[in-house]
Amino acid sequence: PGSPGTLSPLPPGEVFVTEDGAETDLDLGHYERFIRTKMSRRNNFTTGRIYSDVLRKERRGDYLGATVQVIPHITNAIKERVLEGGEGHDVVLVEIGGTVGDIESLPFLEAIRQLAVDIGREHALFMHLTLVPYLAAAGEVKTKPTQHSVKELLSIGIQPDILICRSDRAVPANERAKIALFCNVPEKAVISMKDVDSIYKIPGLLKSQGLDDYICKRFSLNCPEANLSEWEQV
Repeated sequence: PGSPGTLSPLPPGEVFVTEDGAETDLDLGHYERFIRTKMSRRNNFTTGRIYSDVLRKERRGDYLGATVQVIPHITNAIKERVLEGGEGHDVVLVEIGGTVGDIESLPFLEAIRQLAVDIGREHALFMHLTLVPYLAAAGEVKTKPTQHSVKELLSIGIQPDILICRSDRAVPANERAKIALFCNVPEKAVISMKDVDSIYKIPGLLKSQGLDDYICKRFSLNCPEANLSEWEQV
């Protein structure tokens, strides 16, 4: 019999277990269902696992007595995990949890900054999910949180290529133009992501704003027109 899991369902929500028995965040389950690809333990790793691996290597003498540091040892371990998870695939989507500015996510952000340099900036795209809150008293959405979030990313050395703007309503065109101007991204790369009553409506919402075409052109990929008829029937 298998041993009981150690991942609490309270902070991340439902625990998703992969085919090879890895306990992961429920987001990985969404990915598996959405893209119809089986996920494994290679497709998810946590801060604890990274630090555990690095400490084990240090005890084993892999670092030849060198002082273990966040850079390069932790960041290198993160990059190795990302590259390992992407083996044999043309496109790899890497999600980094948390909030920009949180101390916990800094090693991960530094790792992907380095990775973009390692593989070539033309082969990497940074997509930033940000909040655009609506203030009922003012009757308008506010873009300052997004501007400051991007400023924080820039201080780390990451210029986002696409901004996904979460809000409880559609972000008006003039506000998207303002975000594009202050955040140094093209207007067509500022995507409005309003709240929906079903996650299965999200692919159509993104496609209607040309996100798929923008990404394909960014990577010079010749992709056929997406067929979302199944999604529309859900």
